[in-house]
Amino acid sequence: MRYHIDTIPVWDAVKLNGECPLCALRRRNELIDVDRFLGASVMEPDTRIQVNAKGFCAHHQVLLYAQKNRLGHALMMHTHLKETMGKLQPLLEEAQAAAGKTAATPALKRWMGKGEGKMDMAAAAEKIRALSSSCILCDTIEEHTRRYAYTLLHLYKTDEGFRKAFAASKGVCLPDMAMLLEMAQEALSGDLLSSFVKDLSSAVEGSLAKMEKDLEGFTLKFDYRNADKPWGDSRGSLERTVNKLQGWCLGEEPNPK
Repeated sequence: MRYHIDTIPVWDAVKLNGECPLCALRRRNELIDVDRFLGASVMEPDTRIQVNAKGFCAHHQVLLYAQKNRLGHALMMHTHLKETMGKLQPLLEEAQAAAGKTAATPALKRWMGKGEGKMDMAAAAEKIRALSSSCILCDTIEEHTRRYAYTLLHLYKTDEGFRKAFAASKGVCLPDMAMLLEMAQEALSGDLLSSFVKDLSSAVEGSLAKMEKDLEGFTLKFDYRNADKPWGDSRGSLERTVNKLQGWCLGEEPNPK
């Protein structure tokens, strides 16, 4: 997949010297997109078609609701609800038909987990689950993040200054590390690929090692005997640890802008 190269946001994110520049960019785009979906785009036909088809996950419903634009939120949910109802009706009919087959299956077969009705019921349940498991915002943010990850690899490949800055950084969170390793196989080759994996691994390992010491110091501060001991870098170590292992989700915003 080809991406438009926009290097400035990636450079700016690395200069923040946080635990993960991609998390900072992801969060920035999430907040922008939440505002955008409740703005003028709520009336754009293309946007409404996508919202009607996919809806929003629970996390993004909370963010949309927090914007206190009840009318914009309600307009999107109304048309999404109508489309969902249309998709749900045949699935409910499938479930009812499956229930009839299951009821007609001898008790011994049901006990053994056999019977056509049971498989049909499970299929209907899976289709209904899919109706509430998609999210247009998640998809949009993921596409933004992959574009930024590709740009990061492009910068590493073409800009010696960026290579040095990245090697001296704290790396990225573990989920984004996995994504970069997958994408690096396509974007880089030869010694450059080996160098990138080495720099990424070293940055992440160094960050985790310091984090382990900081987190231990944080726990020791709860012992009254350490009340006068300096905090050092242990403040916020719990949040940093969670964010490093899972991707940003706790504490201060990763991108102050």
